[in-house]
Amino acid sequence: MRVVIVLILLLPTLAYAEALQIDGPAGPLEAELLSVPHAETIVVIVPGSGPIDRDGNGAQAGLSTDTYRLLAEGLGREGIASLRIDKRGFFGSAGAVSDPNDVTISEYATDVRNWVAEAAKLASCVWIAGHSEGGLVALVAAQQRLAGLCGVILMAAPGRPLGQLMIEQFRANPANAPLMPELEVIIQSLEAGEIYPPDDVNPILRPLFSTGLQRYMIDLFSYDPVQSAASWEGPALILQGDADLQVGRHDAELLHGVMAQARLVMLGNGTHMLKSDVAGDPFATYRDVALPLHPDLVKAIAEFMSNAE
Repeated sequence: MRVVIVLILLLPTLAYAEALQIDGPAGPLEAELLSVPHAETIVVIVPGSGPIDRDGNGAQAGLSTDTYRLLAEGLGREGIASLRIDKRGFFGSAGAVSDPNDVTISEYATDVRNWVAEAAKLASCVWIAGHSEGGLVALVAAQQRLAGLCGVILMAAPGRPLGQLMIEQFRANPANAPLMPELEVIIQSLEAGEIYPPDDVNPILRPLFSTGLQRYMIDLFSYDPVQSAASWEGPALILQGDADLQVGRHDAELLHGVMAQARLVMLGNGTHMLKSDVAGDPFATYRDVALPLHPDLVKAIAEFMSNAE
């Protein structure tokens, strides 16, 4: 482990932030540790899909949220340490692989297991908190027995195969109606494990279906989150906003249906970015970094962890 940067955050518990690195496939993987003196619990925060950094931001993805940083700081105020990661190929972990699209869910899960092992050196109880696609990664990572792992937290995590969810998300916008027949054919091809000729893709859709991204989607679409969830028998918390435009209550209920031991918490008026919806502006929480987290989010996590111990 290499400590890259050290600074002090003025939280009531005097938490310390350090950028840490561990070995990756071709170069280092990087994360930011928010340590809390005498903390017995630490959370590994796994980002959602695409080029999203450890703070929950990504210019390429059009995101300016600070969601993961705010979550880490909120947990710190509750005496809980955290380790929020950059995925292989992106940001601080850019050198871990040569092509950020040439990855698989299994490889992401391997990285998370390695971070859990690192976190277990820092606190006796480790939780994996996965957001959106990161929830699937958390479930896959937890399928192997991991020393120190106490449970999983699924935040706006999909409960259906991602190909089905992608079609539903596109269909929800009436403006996409002319694209739906082609989109469904492309996704069916990927679900069957076959690359759809990129040159045949409508130019509007082409940025979503480059050859590299299609390879990733073939792997991603092969996973059923419910099957992965059914294999986890430990403590689990499912958090889902009822104003989420990407993942819905149905997804949370599907996951809860195969995890009898899990607790399901609905965040009233909560969005996919784990913040409160802004009336009349459904995408405000995707782009306004100043908006706070949903008021029930950190409290729900801290209370669940305390009761699970």
